[in-house]
Amino acid sequence: MARFGTPMDQWEKSPGQLVCELDLAVNNLLRERLMALLPDAGWLSEETADNADRLGRRRLWVVDPIDGTRDYLRGRPGWCVSVALVEDGQPVVGVLAAPARGEHWRAVAGQGAYQGDARLAASDHATLAGARVPADVLPRADRDFVTVAKPNSIALRMAMVAAGQADLLATLRWGNEWDIAAAVLLAREAGAAVTDATGAALSFNTPRARAFGVLTTAPAIHAAAVARLRERAGA
Repeated sequence: MARFGTPMDQWEKSPGQLVCELDLAVNNLLRERLMALLPDAGWLSEETADNADRLGRRRLWVVDPIDGTRDYLRGRPGWCVSVALVEDGQPVVGVLAAPARGEHWRAVAGQGAYQGDARLAASDHATLAGARVPADVLPRADRDFVTVAKPNSIALRMAMVAAGQADLLATLRWGNEWDIAAAVLLAREAGAAVTDATGAALSFNTPRARAFGVLTTAPAIHAAAVARLRERAGA
């Protein structure tokens, strides 16, 4: 936060993928502190070269030092720090810290999900029509949805579904485990339905550390959302 909104070194690590000096600084800080807590755990982070050694570890830290770097660099609040502990392929602890928004989200498997002291619960919205979606513009086929504010961080967009602030979040492209691991647990513990874009179950610490999209919804509309997205997802 001390550097938020100030000039800093930034570059593209791949076309369209921004990274800045603070991504690396936060990555190094988290690695030092988290690995001290669980020295036997593996490590998977957006800003660390992957190592296949993690595949042999039962527990794994999955970290995105700044999810939503573009908002961070623009001085906008739609970014967060995302940390998950994965055990046997599933997240068991998830934390999102969004200090520019004054928000702290956390979940432990079997113990619920919270934003601050408030326990999270997904909405009871029951139809695709009128579903609130964090988006700037909707495709023509989805004009029956309602747009709500969209932070750059996908983890925060998923957290909005967990908190009942949105009803549906979908991506239809390959994405990385570190983008979603913590938010998947938040959504699950809040009672939301969460799968990949085709409706299949998500697992973590996979060899490619990737999943085909993510679909996070109010529980009553998940099946209908999968059906609507099926052709677009190529399923």
